[in-house]
Amino acid sequence: PLNYGRHSSATSLAYSTTNKHKPWIETEYQGIVMENDNTVLLNPPLFALDKDAPLHYAGEICGFRVHSGTAGSGAPQFEAVVLDRSTGEGLVRSKEPLDCESQREHSFTIQAYDCGEGPDGVNSKKSHKATVHVRVNDVNEFSPVFVERRYEASVPEGRLFDRIVRVEALDADCSPQYSQICFYDIITPNVPFAIDNDGNIKNTEPLDSKRQRVHSFWVTAFDCGKNRAQADAQVIVTVKPSCKPGWIGWSKRVEYTPGSGSIPLFPSLHLETCEETVWNIQATVELQTGHIGKGCDRDSYSDRSVRRLCGAVRGEVDLLPPPSPAANWTSALPTLPSSDSSLVFSFNGSSHVAVVPDSVAAAVSGDHFTLQLWMRRGGANTQPAPNQVRGNRREEEYIVCSTVRNDDSYSHYSLSVHGCRLSLFYWPDVAAARPVKFLWKLEQVCDSEWHHLSLSVQFPSVTLYVDGVTFDPALIHDSGAVPNPAPRQRLVIGACWGNSRSDDDDNETTRVALPLLRPTGRYVGGYRGLLSGVTVRPGSVEPHSVVECLYACREGLDFGDLETLGSGMKVHVNPSQSVLVLEGDDIESFNRAVQQVTYRNSLRFATPGVRPLKLTTSLRCFSEEGCLSLKPLEGYLVVLQPDAPQISLSGVGPHLARPAPEFEGPRGVPLFPELRIVCSLSHAVNTAAQGMEGGALMSDAVAHTLDGCEVQPLGEELNPEREELLVDMESLREKGLDIINTTAYIAITGAESISVYEDILRSIRYRLAKGSARFERRFRLSCSEMNGRYTSNELTLEVNFLHSLDSLYHPSHLLASQQQFLHPSHHSGELGGHTLPSPHRNSVVPGAATVIIMVCVGFLVVMVILGVFRIRSIHRRGDGTRNGAKEGSGQWDDSALTIIVNPMEVKLLDQHGSEPREITVQHIQHLETQRNTPRELRDYSD
Repeated sequence: PLNYGRHSSATSLAYSTTNKHKPWIETEYQGIVMENDNTVLLNPPLFALDKDAPLHYAGEICGFRVHSGTAGSGAPQFEAVVLDRSTGEGLVRSKEPLDCESQREHSFTIQAYDCGEGPDGVNSKKSHKATVHVRVNDVNEFSPVFVERRYEASVPEGRLFDRIVRVEALDADCSPQYSQICFYDIITPNVPFAIDNDGNIKNTEPLDSKRQRVHSFWVTAFDCGKNRAQADAQVIVTVKPSCKPGWIGWSKRVEYTPGSGSIPLFPSLHLETCEETVWNIQATVELQTGHIGKGCDRDSYSDRSVRRLCGAVRGEVDLLPPPSPAANWTSALPTLPSSDSSLVFSFNGSSHVAVVPDSVAAAVSGDHFTLQLWMRRGGANTQPAPNQVRGNRREEEYIVCSTVRNDDSYSHYSLSVHGCRLSLFYWPDVAAARPVKFLWKLEQVCDSEWHHLSLSVQFPSVTLYVDGVTFDPALIHDSGAVPNPAPRQRLVIGACWGNSRSDDDDNETTRVALPLLRPTGRYVGGYRGLLSGVTVRPGSVEPHSVVECLYACREGLDFGDLETLGSGMKVHVNPSQSVLVLEGDDIESFNRAVQQVTYRNSLRFATPGVRPLKLTTSLRCFSEEGCLSLKPLEGYLVVLQPDAPQISLSGVGPHLARPAPEFEGPRGVPLFPELRIVCSLSHAVNTAAQGMEGGALMSDAVAHTLDGCEVQPLGEELNPEREELLVDMESLREKGLDIINTTAYIAITGAESISVYEDILRSIRYRLAKGSARFERRFRLSCSEMNGRYTSNELTLEVNFLHSLDSLYHPSHLLASQQQFLHPSHHSGELGGHTLPSPHRNSVVPGAATVIIMVCVGFLVVMVILGVFRIRSIHRRGDGTRNGAKEGSGQWDDSALTIIVNPMEVKLLDQHGSEPREITVQHIQHLETQRNTPRELRDYSD
């Protein structure tokens, strides 16, 4: 009964229909799940409690429900199950494997519910919702992977570095434990390198490039889970020779072939700073050409020719011309050799003074003029004047001192130097106006180098060009620094007159010849140095373009392409193009700019030789104390010998034969009517010439410029009373050419084209006086260019005068003719008053001529006799078919036969008494042919 009663009581409790309370769970849970597991370990554990316990159903937990979190994540992937209904223990698990790398955190809510009031769960109650945070724990499933498979670095030798290169590996695991690389390792044995846990590689001993230039080894990586990298990485370290700051790729010798245009001087040059940080770089390239002419390679023509080529206005007066009978005031001045065609005069400051005659000084009067000159202070054989104190810098040295007459007044000016100053003292009217001094302080005046000065005076305006650059003067009004010049016209070069000798001594002969005498106290302020090309042109001032052309160097430094110049780079070239300055702040841009520096020479026939080169570099660093200092680099540019042009004179036969009366006409006979001048090179000037006619030998007749031609009589000089050479002077003046016409030669000088020289030479005529004809006269023609540097072939022309013996002799019978030819020794030296020249194939000498003449006369007589007999036989036969046969007389009369034969011509009287017919050498040769021809053929030819 007790048991029954108990059973009855339990049964009644278990099936109680009362469910008063809701289940209870914690409000928040933290869970952890491994990637390779699906059970979530919760903290605190999942238990649901119900106060209706121990009632059956009402106090039991039937299940858990999972709801999405705030972000809607987690619920579909997780579920919760009941492990014990009575205790309310539950379990949270994932429905599928979780991936930490894709999502590491999950959040959702969970809710417990009881079993209700019966098996069917009627009136089931739910607990509140609790938040569950699940973190997916990582599993070391990935191995490290290197970012690059190959690492390269270069280091200078002989040093230890804290880091040469850094390798890096990554791990795809999500947790810090397995995603981090715990350490790296060098797996190649016996290498002088070490690696730390961060992947930094350093050398353990100084490296030697000579022993081993390249080091190659392998490294690997491990994560904190001790997984090794999937693939190892290779490291290559190149050992550079010890770094020395400076220029790399410098070539000491640079060759230049004339005609190449512009060539880069430093095509592979670059600056090595050895990782020193610099913020400013400046390089100066200097080309030294002071030993070439007047400072650089210019046109090797005379100053007058260059002025004409530059388009300067004509009318300049040369104050220092070459010594000649017409210009004797420079004969006492010593001269120095010059590579160009200009004449360089040396002044020693005392005895070397040139006094220009009044006739020349009168041509440069006026207050508008242009004074140009080449000047070099100092020089050879220059000593201070005796009346000057050595080292006295205040003593002026006068270059030009002039007083000229202007209508009824006199103006005075003087150009002088003292120290590094150039001054022009100008007095527009010595009787009324005050003098004005224009002063320039110039380094060019005292640097002992050649400089070109152009002074254009258009008072009160004065313009000075030094080497083509304009300089503004400082005006100084002077009230009498120079004594009032006497009202007399005079012009002195190299000094200025003083007052120690009477100004009344106005004898021009004395003044002109004064440089030949001993130095006196008449002149003061003697100039010490070199002068050349001192010219004055009255009238309007010279344009700037002309001045630049006169000074322009044909060679110099240049920059290849300014458009390629990097930002922050600057380029500056001085007017003479002998100094080029580069400035920049970026090393790479600076290196590219240096490689664009070029040398150019526009002369086709550049002056060969050596041009010294110098490169000076200045660096500025952030740390001035440790900034690099580079030594200047020195080298040289070699201009190779240019290909010599071949100047060929042709078109003139070796002989010119004309009747003597033509030479005695008023215009004479042209000597070179068909002259042709051709200039060519031994190879093509450029690649474009290969396609031109003539192949590699390119004709440059248009491009060439001759500077002189000379016609010279061979043998004795011309006799002005009997013969002369005529030149078209009007054409010479129009072309601006100069001529020297003497009995020994004719020289035409001046830079001009080939066509102009051809026209001038073709117009040269040879004229004789009446009765002055000779048998021959020989002339030689030659031309040159580049100041005689290249000369043509010598063209020899023999002029033969064709004489008629009727005009030379007047014999009355054959005996006189026979005596003429039977006694040649009596006339071996002269014939009719003319001297016979030496034998020639186209000229006849008395000795040889006698033999030829006698043979020819014999042949002629025989032929005439045969012809007469032939005519008589024809008439006897009555054959009238030959219309060309001559009718002869019935009787041969040879008593009056007179045959006069000249070496070049023979005259035979027609039997009908008509005008004499000229029989030349060709006729004689025809008779000789007939003599050797069979009679039948001769009959046919007759």
